[in-house]
Amino acid sequence: MSSNQPAVVAYLASVLRQPHSPVARLAWGIAACGSVTLLAWPLRDALDPANTAMLYLLAVAIVSMRAGKQAAIMAAFFSAALLDFFFIHPRFSFTVGDVQYAVTLAVMFAVALIIGNLTQGLQREKETALQRERQSRALYQLAGQLAGALTLEQVDDMTRRFLHETQSCRSLLLMRHGKEVSPATASQTPLSGKPYYAAQAALRQGAAQATLDGALHWLILPLHDTPQARGVLALSSFNVGLLGNERRPLFKAIAALVAASVERLHFVEVAQQTRLQMTDERLRSSILSALSHDIRTPLTVLYGMADTLAQSALPEGLHEMADAVRQQTLRLNGMVSNLLDMAKLRAGDIRLNLEWQPVEEVIGASIKLLGAALAQHPVSVKLPPDMPLLRFDAVPMERVLCNLLENAAKYAPPGSPIRIEAKTDKKLAHISVSNDGSQFPPDRMESLFELFERGDAESNVPGVGLGLAICRSIVTAHGGSIHADNDDGARVTFTLPLGEPPAIEPEDARE
Repeated sequence: MSSNQPAVVAYLASVLRQPHSPVARLAWGIAACGSVTLLAWPLRDALDPANTAMLYLLAVAIVSMRAGKQAAIMAAFFSAALLDFFFIHPRFSFTVGDVQYAVTLAVMFAVALIIGNLTQGLQREKETALQRERQSRALYQLAGQLAGALTLEQVDDMTRRFLHETQSCRSLLLMRHGKEVSPATASQTPLSGKPYYAAQAALRQGAAQATLDGALHWLILPLHDTPQARGVLALSSFNVGLLGNERRPLFKAIAALVAASVERLHFVEVAQQTRLQMTDERLRSSILSALSHDIRTPLTVLYGMADTLAQSALPEGLHEMADAVRQQTLRLNGMVSNLLDMAKLRAGDIRLNLEWQPVEEVIGASIKLLGAALAQHPVSVKLPPDMPLLRFDAVPMERVLCNLLENAAKYAPPGSPIRIEAKTDKKLAHISVSNDGSQFPPDRMESLFELFERGDAESNVPGVGLGLAICRSIVTAHGGSIHADNDDGARVTFTLPLGEPPAIEPEDARE
């Protein structure tokens, strides 16, 4: 290649490049028609005017492709005028000597307009296809970047840089926090005024919202077209055309990519938390099981020794001390038993011996078992006269009632009553234990049933927070549920399925 060829190529490229200003486009059309006239004039006697018209049609097509529709229409008029003036007899006059040439001029003008429109339509489709290709490439690039994002801050930063570089607008990623929205990146300035209310409306309605704040135009896009969207993408620009309806599908596609990244990060966080909770539960159960087995043997020995001392002939002071040691050892043994039971329940190592039996027998046995603990509290039992038989295991159910009664007695003022009530509906039996003078923390009703959770963490009442957790595990194993409330003092209610108890024949029929 010679040294002049690159310059020639650059010159031709600059010539064929589409002009921008309207004057340049019209000048381009006039120059094209003039060039055809100069090219065909030496051949005016050799070429028929119809063939010369083909050259002008070619010029109109080129003008339409390079300079647009307006320039093509002007080129069609100009071409018809030049053909009539220079190539149709009589020349140098706009008079048409032969009728057939008038038809040629009319057809040439109509065909020139049609070609111009078709060429311009093809050009628009080409530009649209190229624009879509550029958008698809840009979206693919953004999707690749967001796929590697590890935090919401990175998603916000990548989206902001992409929109600034490719769409010349600013963006802000806002996340939902209850009914409020706040920036995903703490360093970003929160929205206020009209944009903030538009963001809340976009979350409620699950639809895009447009608003104007001073000279700044805003477009708020929910990350999902549903009211359950986790956040919104707020776009702003001083040019309203940048956020118009033509670009709305592109911005929605960008919001969908951001939404996919936000959802991915959310579920990754949920999976990590679940994995940590499972590991924590396994470790906690292992520790509880090991400690319970290792501590039970020395506790048994210690209790036996303390009981022997308490029954021996000792001075009054030593006798009281030995009795106190025995009581504290018994209490510690009860805590270890709870730990062991909780470890078994967490491990799923529980086998229920389900039988149809009256619940009042278990209630009476539980009250009798806690005789000393309930000495300062009158206990009332209220059962419906038609209370049906329930199918449960009496031993663990007795543990449930004992734990609930013990908690009610520990936290109630001395002398206050404790109530046990039962009622039924179509499917469940509801059994509740309540006291007077104490309340559960209103914001921790559900967490009270977790391991090592106490109603009052700073209370001097003894306990480690296992009683309600054991109750929930046992009741759940029976197919029921348990909850706490403050409607009638501090009350805990658990449910058991009614089922279909067996029919009991009258004694006379059996005889």
